Amino acid sequence: MSTFGKSNSLRSKGKIWIDLDNSPHVPFFVPILEELERRGYSTVLTARDCFQVCDLADLYRLSYRCVGRHYGKNRILKLGGLIYRAFQLLPVVRKEKPDLAMSHGSRALLLSSAIARIPCITITDYEFAKDALFVNPKHWVMAPEVIPDSTIQMDKNRIFKYPGIKEDVYVPRFKADPALRAQLGIQAEELMVTLRPPADEAHYHNPQSAELFRVAVEFIGTQPNTKMVLVPRNQRQAAMLSQLWPDLFAAGKIMIPQHVVDGLNLIWNSDLVISGGGTMNREAAALHVPVYSVFRGKIGAVDQHLAKSGRLVLLESVRDVQTKLVLEPRDRQAKTANGDSRALQAIVDRVESILQWNSSACQALPELPICQRK
Repeated sequence: MSTFGKSNSLRSKGKIWIDLDNSPHVPFFVPILEELERRGYSTVLTARDCFQVCDLADLYRLSYRCVGRHYGKNRILKLGGLIYRAFQLLPVVRKEKPDLAMSHGSRALLLSSAIARIPCITITDYEFAKDALFVNPKHWVMAPEVIPDSTIQMDKNRIFKYPGIKEDVYVPRFKADPALRAQLGIQAEELMVTLRPPADEAHYHNPQSAELFRVAVEFIGTQPNTKMVLVPRNQRQAAMLSQLWPDLFAAGKIMIPQHVVDGLNLIWNSDLVISGGGTMNREAAALHVPVYSVFRGKIGAVDQHLAKSGRLVLLESVRDVQTKLVLEPRDRQAKTANGDSRALQAIVDRVESILQWNSSACQALPELPICQRK
């Protein structure tokens, strides 16, 4: 794969700054970066040092600047860390002078772009995320078509929709590598279950999610010929879960990959997935892998849509774990996932239209505040 994210084009049509704030944002933005650069735009990337964001960016050979980190569960530290990271981003913004900022929910980008008077786009796929405390007067939101406009708290003229779901942007590019199972030490006849724990440091965390996850793991642990691959969100969570199930780890029933692995390939090689996070659930659904969600916060429109269509099973109680969880091997075919590029094209088309609108507005009215960069 080529290296993306280099801001080295002297004759580009415009420069776009993208902030990678969480691990799912890395594979999501790779095809967007490719398409933007194919159309003649230059890009600059920043990444937050948390949840394997930088490791994944390295895996995809992205050129980025690591800025800031995660500040844990404490809400005061979270808010302070958000503000601090926004100001850490400002030197990059002032040096690169991007024409547009874009992220998948980075509040630090929203604040720093407001300070620097840069138009910004927030892409979202969960309508119940808490609104940021900082408002950029030139802020647009993009969301999947299944999310109603009424649930997004902003001017409806600044809400744009794209077809499908976020995962449709990058899953169609996926190419399976069946060798991963052997690399993990899992035999062909063994049932492979991929596990993603709930985000226990997130503001939306519900303790019931952790309880359902524990029950599911311990239930699977009693089943013969079954291996679980645990993908913790950070080292703290990995250590905590290792202490919770020492016997399962010692027996080889649960393992944690020693190196970062491609999430889509891990899912494709699995017989089923159990996750407390939205992205892995939807990636599994997009790859037609049986997936069970233990998320117990407010269920967003995207997950409701997947559940109603039978592509996602919501585990809402201990009894659900015992009655709905199906442990059986699935057929796999090593081929590139099929799909169209409508979601990708719609997002990049909208980015272009916003850049063109902003350029025309500033040429006509250079005194506008948005045209006066700090």
